Parts: sequence; C-alpha cells; structure tokens
Amino acid sequence: MIFCPLYSGSSGNSIFVATPNARILVDAGLAGKKIENALSQIGEKPQDIDAIFVTHEHIDHIKGVGVLSRKYDIPIYANELTWKVMSKSIGKIRDSNIKILNNKYTSINDMDVLSYKISHDAASPFGYSINCRNKKACIATDLGFFPKELNNILKDANVVLLESNHDTEMLKFGPYPYTLKRRILSNIGHLSNDDCGKAIVSIANGSFKNIILGHLSKTNNYPELAYQTVLNILTNAGIKINSDLNLSVAKRDMPSNYIKF
Repeated sequence: MIFCPLYSGSSGNSIFVATPNARILVDAGLAGKKIENALSQIGEKPQDIDAIFVTHEHIDHIKGVGVLSRKYDIPIYANELTWKVMSKSIGKIRDSNIKILNNKYTSINDMDVLSYKISHDAASPFGYSINCRNKKACIATDLGFFPKELNNILKDANVVLLESNHDTEMLKFGPYPYTLKRRILSNIGHLSNDDCGKAIVSIANGSFKNIILGHLSKTNNYPELAYQTVLNILTNAGIKINSDLNLSVAKRDMPSNYIKF
C-alpha cells in the first residue's frame, strides 16, 4: 500500500491512498488544481483516481471534490446526510458518481474501505480504515474526543493519520472568539495535542506503527509543538520512537510522509 497526506491542516485536507489495483483520495479540501499539482509531485495522475471518499461537508474537506469528479469522472463516496448537506457546495455531480455510504466496508477493486462514525460538528462525519491484504491505514481527524471504540479500529493499523489540532493553552489565550473556542474544545470539536498523545498510548499495542500527526491549526498550534507534546507523553508512557513506533507531522501545504508498506 501507499499512504500520503497531500495536504493536512485547517487550510485544507486531502490524503492519497493506493493499493496495487486501486487509488483513492480521502477528501479534496483545496482547489482542484492544487490537488492535481500535489498528485503530480508524488508521481500520480488525477485521471487514475478510482474514488473520492468524503469525511464530512466542511469546506476544508470538500472544496475540490466537485471539480475533480466532473473533470475526471470520479465517483464520490459519502453518507446520505453528508451528501444532503454538501450537494449545494460541490455543484452538479453525474448520477453514476453519487455513491451513498453507511458504516460498513466498501470495496474498490482490491481495496476495502471501512467507514466509521466520529464525533464532530458536522451532519454525519466519518473516519476511514483502508485495508488490503492484511495491511491497514486509518484516517482519524476532526475528532471531538477519542472514544474507546476507536481503539479497536486503529490498534492493528500499519499507518494512522491522527488529529493533533491545537495546543489547549494557545487556543484558550488566542484570538478566536469565545464561542469558537468552546466549540473546538467540546466533544464535537477537535483533538488537542495532549489528547492525541494519550490516544496514541492507548493504541500502541506492541505492533510497529507509523503515526502521522495531522490537521494542525494554523493559529493555535505549530508542528514542533505538536510533535514535542506528543513525544513527551509517549516517552512518559515508556514508548520508544523508532523502536515501538514512528512519529511524524503531516505538512500543511505540500505532500509529505509518503509511506509505502
């Protein structure tokens, strides 16, 4: 399998995942041209994308979805409530490319994609677990909190993109209005650096994992802080970097963390 965040952050999100016989995007939250350029940087072509899976309808996850679908005839997979809300934002989509999901497996050639519910302030947000031949990559961002049920999905993954959205103190004393701060800190908001670290401890079960910190806030976080905060929590829990797991941070504005496994 191949896993590569093309963009990850509050400015826009898109992840490329491939198996020997399937290529998908999870979200396309930037202009179509930017997604095309990012794919080109990793040697991929947009016309080879078999599907786009949408996590939820916020603009930083769907901005380029409609354009790419129309230009390259790509099916879009999302649940019924997400389709209902995002339809007005992504424009006219060919009927044959409207694919309705529920929280179970969907097969794209040799790729199995499990959609699962997450907690966020959207109509019906999903995370995705992508599987092929006993290999597994998981995407878990836009989490208000990390439920125990998610442990069972992520614990045996080879690669996990996990939200490390904000530093709690930066958010509390930062420029956001009070109502927005409350939303981000709530159970339908975003996962903090500290909560991300604790979540990684809970899924570190002895099988080596590549953990990528993603969806960082541009205002209330920065990569070095997210990495160090999580590293401190892992170290205190006796987890060793490069021995028990690999830890990295996805870049906001370019492809990064290209992993072939």
